[in-house]
Amino acid sequence: MSRPEPKSEKPAPARAMEVRPVIEARDIEKSFPGVHALRKVSFDLLPGEVHALMGENGAGKSTLMKILTGVYQPDGGEILVDGKPVTIPNPRAAQDLGISIIHQELNLMNHLTAAQNIFIGREPRKRFRWLVDNDKANADAQAVFDRMKVDIDPAAEVGDMTVARQQLVEIAKALSFNSKVLVMDEPTSALNEKEVEHLFGVIADLKRHGVGIVYITHKMDEVKRIADRITVMRDGQYIATLPAEGTSMAKIISLMVGRELTDATREDAANHGEEVLRVEGLNRGKHIRNVSFSLKQGEILGFAGLMGAGRTEVARAIFGADPIESGEIWVHGKKRKIKTPTDAVRLGLAYLSEDRKRFGIVTRMSVRDNITLPSWSRYLGARLWMKDKALNKDASSYVATLKVKTPHVHQETRLLSGGNQQKVVIAKWLLRDCDILFFDEPTRGIDVGAKAEIYKLLQSLAAQGKAIVVISSELPEVLRLSHRVVVMCEGRITGELDGKTATQEAIMHLATERQVKAA
Repeated sequence: MSRPEPKSEKPAPARAMEVRPVIEARDIEKSFPGVHALRKVSFDLLPGEVHALMGENGAGKSTLMKILTGVYQPDGGEILVDGKPVTIPNPRAAQDLGISIIHQELNLMNHLTAAQNIFIGREPRKRFRWLVDNDKANADAQAVFDRMKVDIDPAAEVGDMTVARQQLVEIAKALSFNSKVLVMDEPTSALNEKEVEHLFGVIADLKRHGVGIVYITHKMDEVKRIADRITVMRDGQYIATLPAEGTSMAKIISLMVGRELTDATREDAANHGEEVLRVEGLNRGKHIRNVSFSLKQGEILGFAGLMGAGRTEVARAIFGADPIESGEIWVHGKKRKIKTPTDAVRLGLAYLSEDRKRFGIVTRMSVRDNITLPSWSRYLGARLWMKDKALNKDASSYVATLKVKTPHVHQETRLLSGGNQQKVVIAKWLLRDCDILFFDEPTRGIDVGAKAEIYKLLQSLAAQGKAIVVISSELPEVLRLSHRVVVMCEGRITGELDGKTATQEAIMHLATERQVKAA
């Protein structure tokens, strides 16, 4: 049943009318093959404000921002900068107009230094123009880092940095243009709490200097902390613009999803079956130190801890993606040697990586081919021809079950929103029918509506007897899903909590236990 057409209202500025928007979009239209992405969408940004843009994956947020930053060209409507109509044919033209964007997926060159990434294409030159002045580039990059109050060596190669520090380099790159409009698309997705506080300090400083910031996030607490106004989009259409102060999150969520969200009831732990996975004494350098745990049929086991605690490393080692130094793994009561992911899949294990674009999907393959990739052997017919009808049927079935927003199963996966790409990764492991599933940050970059659907899906899988490990940096997510919670710190398991009685405070105490002892 189709949703009713949302009532569209023109954005209402939160400030006095004499304050002119630094950028304004009016009645923007954009279509792709099979998808009407934007329908007469309007949006404005005032100088010195943080304007949160919210909506489910596929709502059109990123498409609108790509139009404002010259990545896409609109099919209709107009864009105004400082009250004057402009055409933005490419990203460089946007930067020349003072408009920069920090994409959710990092856009850095790992073999170059931080300074080289920041000034690529506009490197400072020496007296002889063909010589790059690396000393000046490093000094200019250091000035940006000093402004951000972050300690990053401009001469360090980006490929040697953590994802969090790479994110900060991406932010520094955008700030180096002295932008008056800065679009931040999920900028804190890979940052820890201290780094988030640094970023919010930078944002506060930018506001004081009159920079307008479009802030795209699914984290409600961040919106309440830093946003001045909130604009909601749904299904490619503008829904409403509201002041952040005094607007409840329940109201925002209702506008975003256009429906009531309900929680699935968590099954009692007493219904769990036999042990399907046991890990004892797992070690791998400083990242995994004597890790032992068990997992039962029909159970959701949560893994919590701060960034760098070793949760992902444990999952990758069990799955055979990284070699282990010592330790034993039992699958269904039998001791197993898992040296490669292929070994793990044959034993019925699946791993949904936190980095879906690097390890989860092949972006230029179709939705169908990504979903069926681990199961291709079952579709081989005579003379090694693929059974197209069976491939289409099975892929279409999971697209429908997981509500993947795509015009058809032959669409390239790279054209889907981040949340829908995540659903494709989940679909491929469900089709493979693995019975032990590791979900590493399963809802990262996914909106509240899609999160609710994935939560129900995980609980449904557990009710069917699947054994599930959920690794998440979001404590409410861990507490909502888990029957038991294992907490890690500095490569070690520091405690285990019952899901019904666990609290965020108890988890954080265990997550910092090693650090407290070392202090």
